Amino acid sequence: MNKIAATIAASALATTGVEAEERHPRVAPPAVYDVAPGLGHFTDDVLFGEVWERAELSPRDRSLVTVATLVSTGKAAQLGNHVRRALDNGLKPEEVGELITHLAFYSGWPNAMSAVTEVKEVFEERRIGPVASSDANRIQLEAAAEVARGANVDANIAPTAPMLAELTNRVLFGDLWQRPDLSARDRTLVTMAALIANGQPEQLPFHTNRAMDNGLTRQEASEVVTHVAFYAGWPRAMSAVPALTKVFETREASALVAPDDVRVTRAGEGRAAAPEHYFTGKVETSGFYRGDAPARIGGATVSFMAGARTAWHTHPLGQTLLIVSGKGLVQKEGAPVEWVGAGDVVWIPPNVRHWHGASPNEAMTHFAVAEALDGNNVTWMEKVTDDEYAAGQAIE
Repeated sequence: MNKIAATIAASALATTGVEAEERHPRVAPPAVYDVAPGLGHFTDDVLFGEVWERAELSPRDRSLVTVATLVSTGKAAQLGNHVRRALDNGLKPEEVGELITHLAFYSGWPNAMSAVTEVKEVFEERRIGPVASSDANRIQLEAAAEVARGANVDANIAPTAPMLAELTNRVLFGDLWQRPDLSARDRTLVTMAALIANGQPEQLPFHTNRAMDNGLTRQEASEVVTHVAFYAGWPRAMSAVPALTKVFETREASALVAPDDVRVTRAGEGRAAAPEHYFTGKVETSGFYRGDAPARIGGATVSFMAGARTAWHTHPLGQTLLIVSGKGLVQKEGAPVEWVGAGDVVWIPPNVRHWHGASPNEAMTHFAVAEALDGNNVTWMEKVTDDEYAAGQAIE
């Protein structure tokens, strides 16, 4: 009996030792173990011992998602430790600040202002000086997607709330989304987290598609929902799943189209007004197309009413214009204005600053073709002034 008892005791001690080794370090505040020991267990062993360790999202991405969730749901009191962790995980102070700026538009100014107070304490603690806006080139949004988005806003928002539509096009997408202080992928990741956390799944398909177009994988998108469940609650995460499912199914169906199929883009297909911040006057676009990888080519038909023109811009791999009808103007910066007419073909070399549009008294339509470099096929700049445009009128 003594041998049996000793064996049982030794076995119990060994088991206790193994359990102690498997138990994760304590992360939750000491009060949690006194008040809610179960919460302490799930915090240590599941949230930080399992979820934060999963490779489906990098530690930096998990910090982005977590801070975005806390800011967008107004949980400023929890921000300090997670901002410290985010900085340790590679998030730059400028990116933390831009995350707060971005979420002011998606969860409201009060949440953003409350977040600033908490983050300022962390920055002072770490001797991080005042943050400045980046002077890098602005992010260029994909032209076809922007035309479709703008057309949707003009058709569905402008009739009821014209100022909201104008601010959406000019400030939200015309300014905020183009700021280089956060990458395009990070902005979509932050936006997804905020929409899930605030229970707004109806907005999720647009932003999930945008995120995946910007490089977020299906696995990463799924993991965002899983991670947010711990910081915004299971009901919010569960409500987001059907929206993600629809996005995944739609993208899979598109991927099933045979790559060697001939595709025809019909005349006038997808006709919409061109974005006002890139054009002057009345301009319509239609017939957008894009080749499948490894091809980088894409194009569209652009119709300018008399006097309408593009802003100054460049193309990383150049652009070809086929003048379909009417009479127009093309100018390279520092060179004379060129008049063009139906049947003319114009080649603009890579990175040459230029503009093009209709003549003062006659409309012009051209078919524009360009190749993308690293997903970008155009860099937009300031608008062509009336004086710059008028300078070419007497050269015909």
